[in-house]
Amino acid sequence: MEYNTKREKIEIMDYGRNVYKLVQYAKGIEDRGRRTQVAEAIVNVMAQVNPHVRDHVDYRRRLWDHLMVLAGGELDVDTPFEVSHDPSLRFSPKKLDYSDGDIRYRHYGRILERMIEKVSGMAEGEERTVLEAQLAEALKRNYLAWNRDSVDDDVIIDQMERVSGGKIHIAAGTEIVLPADSGVQPDDVTDRRKNKKKKKKN
Repeated sequence: MEYNTKREKIEIMDYGRNVYKLVQYAKGIEDRGRRTQVAEAIVNVMAQVNPHVRDHVDYRRRLWDHLMVLAGGELDVDTPFEVSHDPSLRFSPKKLDYSDGDIRYRHYGRILERMIEKVSGMAEGEERTVLEAQLAEALKRNYLAWNRDSVDDDVIIDQMERVSGGKIHIAAGTEIVLPADSGVQPDDVTDRRKNKKKKKKN
């Protein structure tokens, strides 16, 4: 059995090892005309293996560039373009940059935490009071999505205050009532879990 760890490294992995082997085969062809024909066929295969390359305006030129990279610049053929064998030329997407900031309460998510921070910076008034109540409802919905057995409004209120750095304060004991059309109610969740247990027993 041949293991990847023992195989020769491929500069561009987008096309797979079979295409790489075809390139190595083409390098061994002595007749230049035949070698060029095989190279053109390989470029067509590369376009089929990675159809998304066609999104680039100059994708044919880049395919020939990639062919030369796979050949290590050692494929002597007639090319329709002036080609390069720079290994940095590739179609692979760039790595996305992710925020290093941790989410304090993952069951609420980063967006809700940012909303809390935004509301906590608002001036006191009716608009802020309404938004605080709506945020509390949103937190409760997310809380129920993670913990369907029970929900403690005081826990949600405390965590909301912590995320806001103490700038949002809702009195302990306040009941967070979800709208009837929210689709999630604590009692409904408990009833569904009980019904599932009954069905399993039957």
